[in-house]
Amino acid sequence: MKVINLSEQNSILNRFVAELRDVNIQGDRMRFKRNIERIGEILAYEISKTFEYKATEVQTPMALSIDMLDQNQVVVATILRAGLPLHQGFVNYFDRAENCFVSAYRRYKDRLNFEVMIEYLSSPSIDGKTLIIVDPMLATGSSMELAYKAILTKGTPKELHIVSVISSQPAIEYLSNVMPGGCTLWTAVNDPEIDSHSYIIPGLGDAGDLAFGTKLDD
Repeated sequence: MKVINLSEQNSILNRFVAELRDVNIQGDRMRFKRNIERIGEILAYEISKTFEYKATEVQTPMALSIDMLDQNQVVVATILRAGLPLHQGFVNYFDRAENCFVSAYRRYKDRLNFEVMIEYLSSPSIDGKTLIIVDPMLATGSSMELAYKAILTKGTPKELHIVSVISSQPAIEYLSNVMPGGCTLWTAVNDPEIDSHSYIIPGLGDAGDLAFGTKLDD
């Protein structure tokens, strides 16, 4: 699995990530979601550089132009609910993309132990298409692995991209062992560790709660 960490080069992306982390800013729910969306737009732009392009005739009011247009059939998949702002950033740029949604949640056996459950899947066929699975936080990698396996019931993609805002090093190592060799993982930043509750350190907290408010657990 190829890993591309955009924080290895300094850019305006640094500020968006810092504002997501900052306890004095992240409480602004609208700004928090917009920063994730903007990071999604940047990541979508970077992924678009890997697409296939074809010279295409475009008629302007003045003359004929030959422009290189992307040819990939894209499916953007997101893990609910935290992934929705990141998904929106991607479809802002890939506005011809099809969409896939899958729910994954932690079902705790006790305070520290949990299993990841897949509860819902809505997806088009992914056969021969470019599948991009987005989730803002890759803590253990388990949710991403199970979401991918669930989506595979809808076909076999030509290309696979995994996208996150913050990835933990343990998640990257885990996914490197369980995902296909041709997969590429794109992340805005890579954090070194997770704690005993499997939260990323330093991370930013619970992305779903910060974006949409706290939820009552069953």
